[in-house]
Amino acid sequence: MARDEDHYYVARGDGRYEPTRHAQGAWSEQEQHMAVVTGLLVHGLERHDPRPDLQWARMSFDILGMIHFSETTVRTRTLRPGRTIELVEAVASARGRDVVRASAWRLVRGDTSEVAGVEAPPLPEPESVPVWDGMQHWGGHFLRTLEFRAQPGDLRPGRGHVWVRTDHPLVAGEETTHLARWCAMLDVANGIVGRQRPTEWLFPNVDLTLHLHRQPEGPWVGLDTQVSWGPTGIGQSSSAVHDMHGPVGTVEQSLTLRKRD
Repeated sequence: MARDEDHYYVARGDGRYEPTRHAQGAWSEQEQHMAVVTGLLVHGLERHDPRPDLQWARMSFDILGMIHFSETTVRTRTLRPGRTIELVEAVASARGRDVVRASAWRLVRGDTSEVAGVEAPPLPEPESVPVWDGMQHWGGHFLRTLEFRAQPGDLRPGRGHVWVRTDHPLVAGEETTHLARWCAMLDVANGIVGRQRPTEWLFPNVDLTLHLHRQPEGPWVGLDTQVSWGPTGIGQSSSAVHDMHGPVGTVEQSLTLRKRD
């Protein structure tokens, strides 16, 4: 059985969560990694007024400021109730202020298998490609908890595809879903094929939006990513996201670019 310190968070009750060292961010030792906060917010969304007849279609996360490495509170509410369509919100706060806000559409389930189809090309199976250590130049404990797999020849600055998984549970003290644990790895998309090294340039994302056409299954997240940087300080990371059965949707991230002093 996993110990509390093996998890990314420990539940303290009443929507309060204590991050462990494994939640430490890559840009600063004093912040949590956005990836695990994403998973924590999805955990909150999943626990809020469960509707098995509905499924998640879009989850959008806005980063409102530095995500301090301290106890984090998650509060949820339904913004737009409905029989077949609902909009739900989850907000994470730390040190007395909101740090990440998530809004998510969940839509009614139905059988559309006869017309199902996707356009994103498949990725090679994760077990067929070697372990990749290309994230070692990043700081923080969180990235050390992840296993990456990729063909080095398939990666270059701005373009590539990578598989990622973790053996660390998300929350100690509360049952979590496969979806929450899967979503807790999506934010690494911005770091796998950055156009410049983070020791020379800062390029944090200010948001993350996940669109789904199928509910993903763990434990692997496949990221087929391309990164574009514009000439006036704005960038974009765009990924087709996969599970072991194929593409499930897309992830978009808006970046703010600046050269390190």
